[in-house]
Amino acid sequence: MAKAKIYAGLEIGTSKICVVVGEVDTDGSIKILGIGQAPSRGIRKGEIVDFETAQTCLHDALVQAEEKTDVMIGNVYLAITGSHIESLCNRGSIRIPDGPGANEITEEDLDEVRNLARDVSLPQQNVFLHSIIRDYYVDGQEKVQQPVGMFGKVVEADYHIIHGIKTRMQNTIRCVREIPISVDEVVFSPIAAAQVMLSKEQKDRGALLIDIGGGTTDYVMYLGGSVAQSGCIAVGGDHITNDISMVMKVPLTRAERLKIEHGSVMVQNVDQNEFIVLEDDPHFSGLEIDKIMLNKIINARVSETLEQLRNRIMKDDDIAALGAGIFLTGGSSKLKEIDKLAEEIFSLPVSLASISSMSGATAPFENPQLATPMGLIRYAQMIEANKTEKTNPFKLFRKKLGGLFGGSSLIENNN
Repeated sequence: MAKAKIYAGLEIGTSKICVVVGEVDTDGSIKILGIGQAPSRGIRKGEIVDFETAQTCLHDALVQAEEKTDVMIGNVYLAITGSHIESLCNRGSIRIPDGPGANEITEEDLDEVRNLARDVSLPQQNVFLHSIIRDYYVDGQEKVQQPVGMFGKVVEADYHIIHGIKTRMQNTIRCVREIPISVDEVVFSPIAAAQVMLSKEQKDRGALLIDIGGGTTDYVMYLGGSVAQSGCIAVGGDHITNDISMVMKVPLTRAERLKIEHGSVMVQNVDQNEFIVLEDDPHFSGLEIDKIMLNKIINARVSETLEQLRNRIMKDDDIAALGAGIFLTGGSSKLKEIDKLAEEIFSLPVSLASISSMSGATAPFENPQLATPMGLIRYAQMIEANKTEKTNPFKLFRKKLGGLFGGSSLIENNN
């Protein structure tokens, strides 16, 4: 009898390190067993800047997860982000030769067109992270699910390719491996988050998921059920806190509290004479904070970030094609009225995304800050269920292109 499998998802973020342990039953259902968290130190904008300090924090999160779940964690699915991670889309095309098969498309033909679609030139220091099939075309017919066995003269394949700087990704992987914990897969953070934040219907209709963390804003856009764009902007909630600290001349810890407890991204509907009096801090007792000014600071940074993202998206796609709208997640998605500001900027419906399709995902687990590590559990289940390239839309460049797992590998073997 098949047994349930246990997976661990690990996110090393700017604000926190989080480990989620989940159990996948034989029927495909997922139960979250528990989480371990530790404040991040030695990490900036999603990347390691102080190896030993970051490793200590990682160890604390792993130990907490093991104690809460009674599971010894030996390997993880690792989420990775950073402004160096970029993406592109590329199409490969071949002609099917005339012959006894009367232009019947074979598995070899499909392999050839896939390789052509994925044969792109990257900067010397970059390696491939994901290659995700978007669509197959046969003689111009779109959305062909399985071309093998069909008849046609021209076969095309569209791929979404995600890549980043090898050494910068290796630093994060090494930090984990020296615990020592094995890394099963490396996954771009918003790809993981989308597995639990967006439904199949939303992906089919067109959806943009924006994950606003402490140091970065990650995003992934789906059109027609497949990934159309993805990327990272090196701005997050910590930048808002820093802005408040500098303008209001208060410490970062106090600025963070002002942002969370009193701030909003919208300036309207605030009384011109509304002030926040700092009474519980002996160093700032009686200091008055202008609430309109506080909201203006928050609004300026969030507007700048969302406008930058909108402009990126519009370079290659029409945001009007996002039939399901825009979904916000991450810790900074809890800023008051951020959905309203996003609606103004994108001129589209905006919702706060929620975690779905998992038992055990209640109360403390239903937190947008946990979207990525929880999504890693769903991703692990999907990879396990789809072992072959034919059925796995997130096929990694392991054979021909190397980069992550082959040739000059990011994940070095200890054997």
